[in-house]
Amino acid sequence: MHQRNSWRTRWVAALAAAWFGAAFAAPADDLREAQRLYQQGKFAPSLEKVDAFLRAQPRDPQGRFLRGLLLTEQKRVPEAIQVFTGLTEDFPELPEPYNNLAVLYASQGNYDKAKSALELAIHTHPSYATAHENLGDIYAQLASRAYDRALALDKNNTAAQTKLALVKELFGGQRQAPAKSSEAAKKTEPVKAEPPPKVEAPKVAEAKPAPPKVEPKAPEAKVSEAKTMPPKPPDPVPAKVEAAKPAPAAAPAGDDKAKVTAAIEGWARAWSAKDVKGYLAAYAPEFEVPGGETRAAWEKQRAERIERPKSIEVGVKVQSLEVNGNQATATVRQAYKSDTLKNTTTKVLKLVRSGDRWLITQERVGG
Repeated sequence: MHQRNSWRTRWVAALAAAWFGAAFAAPADDLREAQRLYQQGKFAPSLEKVDAFLRAQPRDPQGRFLRGLLLTEQKRVPEAIQVFTGLTEDFPELPEPYNNLAVLYASQGNYDKAKSALELAIHTHPSYATAHENLGDIYAQLASRAYDRALALDKNNTAAQTKLALVKELFGGQRQAPAKSSEAAKKTEPVKAEPPPKVEAPKVAEAKPAPPKVEPKAPEAKVSEAKTMPPKPPDPVPAKVEAAKPAPAAAPAGDDKAKVTAAIEGWARAWSAKDVKGYLAAYAPEFEVPGGETRAAWEKQRAERIERPKSIEVGVKVQSLEVNGNQATATVRQAYKSDTLKNTTTKVLKLVRSGDRWLITQERVGG
C-alpha cells in the first residue's frame, strides 16, 4: 500500500507542476480556480470548475490534463484512461499523457499495456528520463512474474529463486523509501509544455520533472494482454468489389498483400475526404476499441474528430506487411495534416479477411 502511495504522490506532484506550474498559460477564471482547488486537495469542486471551462474550450489540453488528474484522484480510473487516451490521440507529440496512462495501467496490474504506453512516451520524447525509469520498473515486474512462473513449474530451479529474490529485494527497498512531500514537489522544476490549440506542430520542452515512478505490485498469475491505444485512427474506404464471390482456396501471397495495401490506402483516402461512413466501414465488427469505450461511443468520437477540421490530408506508406492466412499485420508510416494539427507517426495495423475485403481489427501507435 505504501508502495502505491509513493509512486502516486510522485506522479501527481510532478505532473501537476509540469502542466500547471510556471507554464500555466490559460487565462480562464474557471481553469485558474480549478488549479487552485486541485492544489488544496478539493477535487470535487475543482472538477466542477474544469468541466465548466471545457464546455467553452473542449479541446484545451491543459484543462483536459487536469481533468484526467482529478478523475484519477477520485479513483475513476476508466474515465481517467479515456481522458489521457484522448490527449494522446489529439496531441501525440506530448509524452506526459502516455506516462499517465502507464501509471494507471500499472495500478490495475496491466503491465503489458503500461509498457506499451511508456515506449510510446519515449518514442515521442527520447530524453524523457522518468519514462525510462518507469519502463525499467515495468520490465523488472514482468521479470518477477516470469521467475515466479518458472518456480511454479520447477521448485528446485535455484537460478530462478536467486533472480526472484533480487527483484523482490529491489522493490522492497523502494517500498521503504518515503514518498515525496507536497512541499518538495512544489520545488520540482516543471516540464514546460506548449500544447497547441491551433498550431501545426506543438512543441514540448525537455521533460525534467518526475511524473510517477511506477512501482509494480506483487507478482500475479497472469498479465492482461495489452490492447490497442490508437491516437488518431485513419479512415479507410473499402475497395469496391464487383461481386461477392468466395475467396479462392489458396490465393497467392502477393495478391493478398496487394489487397491489404489497397485497403489501407483506401482507409487513408476516406479519412482525407472526411468520408466518415467509408472510414468506419474499414473497421471490422470485432475491432478492439481503445480505452474501454463502447463501439458506439468510439464511432461518435471519431466522427466528431473527422468532421471538426476544415480540411484533412492523410498519407500512408506501408513499411512492412505480413499475411498469414486470413490475418495480416502491417506497419505503416502515417502523415496527418489538418488546418489545426500536423504530425507523422508509425502505426501497426492488424487486419482480417472478410470475403474479398480486409478490415482493421486492431490499431496502435508505435513501431
